[in-house]
Amino acid sequence: SEGASPGGVADAIAAVLDLSQSQAVEVLTAVDVDQRVRFVSERLREARDLGQLRHKVRGEVRRRLERQQREVLLREQIRALQAELGEGKGEGDAGERGRVRLADRLRELPLSEEAREIVDRELERLEKLPDGHPESNVARTYLEVIADLPWDARATTREDLDAIEAQLEADHHGLADVKRRILEHMAVLKLGGQRKGTVLCLAGPPGVGKTSLGRSIAEATGRPFVRLALGGVRDEAELRGHRRTYVGALPGRIIGALRKAKAKNPVILLDEVDKLSRSYNGGAPESALLEILDPEQNHTFTDHYLDMEFDLSEVLFIATANDLSNLSAPLRDRLEIIEVTGYTREEKQAIARDHLVRRSLEDNAVDPAIVRFDEQALSKLIDAYTREAGVRQLGRELGKVARAVALRVARTTEESAGIIRVDEALVREVLGRPRFRDEVAERTAVPGVATGLAWTPVGGDILFVEITRMAGKGQLTITGQLGDVMKESARAALSWVRSHAEALGVDPAFADREDLHIHVPAGAVPKDGPSAGVTILSALCSAFTGRRVRSDTAMTGEVTLRGRVLPVGGIKAKVLAAHRAGIRRIVLPAHNEAELDEVPESVRAQMEFIPVEEMSQVLEAVLTPADEAGLEVGPHLGLGFDKGHDSPSTAA
Repeated sequence: SEGASPGGVADAIAAVLDLSQSQAVEVLTAVDVDQRVRFVSERLREARDLGQLRHKVRGEVRRRLERQQREVLLREQIRALQAELGEGKGEGDAGERGRVRLADRLRELPLSEEAREIVDRELERLEKLPDGHPESNVARTYLEVIADLPWDARATTREDLDAIEAQLEADHHGLADVKRRILEHMAVLKLGGQRKGTVLCLAGPPGVGKTSLGRSIAEATGRPFVRLALGGVRDEAELRGHRRTYVGALPGRIIGALRKAKAKNPVILLDEVDKLSRSYNGGAPESALLEILDPEQNHTFTDHYLDMEFDLSEVLFIATANDLSNLSAPLRDRLEIIEVTGYTREEKQAIARDHLVRRSLEDNAVDPAIVRFDEQALSKLIDAYTREAGVRQLGRELGKVARAVALRVARTTEESAGIIRVDEALVREVLGRPRFRDEVAERTAVPGVATGLAWTPVGGDILFVEITRMAGKGQLTITGQLGDVMKESARAALSWVRSHAEALGVDPAFADREDLHIHVPAGAVPKDGPSAGVTILSALCSAFTGRRVRSDTAMTGEVTLRGRVLPVGGIKAKVLAAHRAGIRRIVLPAHNEAELDEVPESVRAQMEFIPVEEMSQVLEAVLTPADEAGLEVGPHLGLGFDKGHDSPSTAA
């Protein structure tokens, strides 16, 4: 007001300012007017700045609220329009209408009492949560997974067994054991038998059609097909799911496969089950399969995410594996193993003619109608450029030929276009010199070399055992990256030769003045197992007697110090490998003779099998006669010791 003193104005302003107690005391104690006015001016400036800041914040909050209200209003208008048009499931599911629709779906499911209680509790919880709440999305996702599962939905399977068999035969050549087992399974379902889980394991080398066979089974039976690649899976939660207490939890692959299949009885292919990681940092994924693949337990399978039982007993599980030795014993016990050991030469030719040639040409944009593959060209390609149990490499070689044909077609004018014939000359021109040849006769042309049979994860194979004698002091050298079991077989074979030296016509003192070198090519490939014992012993006897091992003969079997021949595994794969290599005589343990029924009839008809129980029988079957070796024929070369007696004294 007019006439007011500066001190009075300062005191009046200080009275209306929101000062703290200490600031008010400072104003009252300021006797000097200039000091009091200056202090009150600073407080007044601070109050003005604070008021401006509050005004700015209020404006920002008001604008944000207006924008949110506007968005809510627009979303409600969109939902109303979409509801009128019968659209908008994406946005509508987040609101009240979506919750009602989800609740209706869940009430229609044939759930157990325990599962129904869980679902009702989660629905009640979801209704209490606002739409934007994080827990609302978690609960809604959980309930949607439950609603999407095929609790009682089944695919309609084909019951015409003849039609199923016809489609299996059209898709795959051979594999009679697998096809018969599938037909048996479908016959049980047709007759209304107990629907118990079936778990097949197709075990065999790469390229024999294990994975494609699973898809073919699904198509033939009319079931949905889901493939799960298990190679490298190292976390048990990938199969059984994560618990919902974790952020971003999801159900496991098995529940995900059923959700994708939308049926309770699909075909689920567990591909490369032997390639599961053995790291136990994230749990043992192989152990999680024990419940999944057990027909006695999987009807109560519990996924960690669902936390309720789900019936897997109607699922047709098909596992594939290359090497069963990588599987634990409990898991192998749950699998019905079907060996898919490989194809014969005739089967490969039929597969190439009926499937691979057309596929290779179509993949390389060549019309199969303008190309004619000679049977001789296919035979040349199979014999000279591939030597595998499956047909994957054969498909690659056919692809090279198809690309060469595509180049020729692209350069051909329409006037000169015609049928392109693929013969042996074109195969040689495209693929170059042959990669494989018959080397058995060449390598066994000298004494001390024998042909054995081996089993590998990629199929059967042949191997050569070479023995060299040299002057020395009885030292034994073993090379070729042999494992401990194979080295022990070599030492046992040498001990048998030394104990039967007189019967073989060998000076018993050879161990004091000769060194022996046993080598098994190829030296860069690790080898182990007892089944080479017969081969090593035959090569030793050949080296000491000078009698060659027959070039048309291969052998397998474990040998004891007493000269008994014990059974070994992988007979079918070994026989097919010998057949591919051109060998027509096989010496095998007598106890394995029953397994020859698994060998295709076309192969058995071309080969001679010699079952043996003792090394005397082996040597009589594999060594050439003494007169062919230029040796003096005597009683000591006849190996004529009585059967059933193995001691040198008895042989004498």
